[in-house]
Amino acid sequence: MSSDIRIAPVESARDLRRFIALPHRIYAQDKFWVPPLDSEVRKLLSPKKNTFFENGEAAYWLALRDGEPVGRISAQINRRHLALYDDATGNFGFLEAIDDQEVFDALFATAETWLRARAMRRAIGPYSLTINDDIGVLVSGFDSAPMALMGHSPRYYQPRLEQAGYTKAKDIFSFRLGREELSPYSVERMTRIRERFAANEHIALRFIDMKRFEEEMHLILDLYNDAWRDNWGFLPVTANEARNLVASIRPIVRPDQVILASVGGTTIGFIAAIPDINEFLVDLKGKLLPFGWAKMLWRLKFATPRGVRVILAGVKSDYRNSALSGAVMSSMLGMLVENLVRSRHQVCEISWILEDNQASIRVTRLFAKLAKTHRIFGKELSAS
Repeated sequence: MSSDIRIAPVESARDLRRFIALPHRIYAQDKFWVPPLDSEVRKLLSPKKNTFFENGEAAYWLALRDGEPVGRISAQINRRHLALYDDATGNFGFLEAIDDQEVFDALFATAETWLRARAMRRAIGPYSLTINDDIGVLVSGFDSAPMALMGHSPRYYQPRLEQAGYTKAKDIFSFRLGREELSPYSVERMTRIRERFAANEHIALRFIDMKRFEEEMHLILDLYNDAWRDNWGFLPVTANEARNLVASIRPIVRPDQVILASVGGTTIGFIAAIPDINEFLVDLKGKLLPFGWAKMLWRLKFATPRGVRVILAGVKSDYRNSALSGAVMSSMLGMLVENLVRSRHQVCEISWILEDNQASIRVTRLFAKLAKTHRIFGKELSAS
């Protein structure tokens, strides 16, 4: 470790401000990076405001050179994960650094030492802070901006992690439909597919009822917990997490972008999309004050972003790998795309999908093309 690099724990309000501000330096020349709202990052990091800390603990560090931040990292353990998987695995996250291997090595050495001290035998990440948050390092698809709630990273992150001893744990895919796929011709084809599936399997589709928004969202999250329960690394959404999620997304949900499917009167599937609010954030530079809040409120109410992102989708586990499951998912996705064509949206992203979720990938490839790949990295931690 170079003597001119010092790793300092984030302990003061000034440290926290520098930790949050560092990405603005890392991405200063990257036209595709979208600055997250500083206030939202602060909530994620706060033990008082983030429900992660009900069952987890975390520490944050800055890498300093000549007193200036050149990197940052978190290390965390999630007791819910440990109770479910019993695998002695901790996580790192909030990873940002200049293109310097010594900085990466110093950050990882510190995070790994913290994890070993808590009896962790493996590190997985980046998770900021959980698998349900911003995850992975971008390894392909650098030629476009990330959509809402998705991460972005420089090309050099992958080789820097690999040189630090980290290897691929899992890839997650983002698929996109552009104007070619959203053309009237394509929609006519999708409509035929959807109607054939719906007729053969007696599938009924409906939009979310905004008058019963909380009830509907809890139904969706219950379906999500069931549909995703056997996926790699999955952690069910808790009641507190559900309450916070429902409150946070209500202002951006559009009723014709959340679809539920039922068979025989029982709801068994859902697909939920949100407008790409990243387009509303680009010029705010992470700040809502003094005037950013007014711009954001106006845009949420009146503006139509180019993009829409599918953030959640699933079919009850009872139907996994069945013809009915594929029919339900194809029907919901087809109906969503039909609605997008009638709107002013230009692109739809479906993300993220685990690389080993072949059933979802097969359905998605009927409509969309692979656009981005994020990689989750892992490393076995020695006992030293």
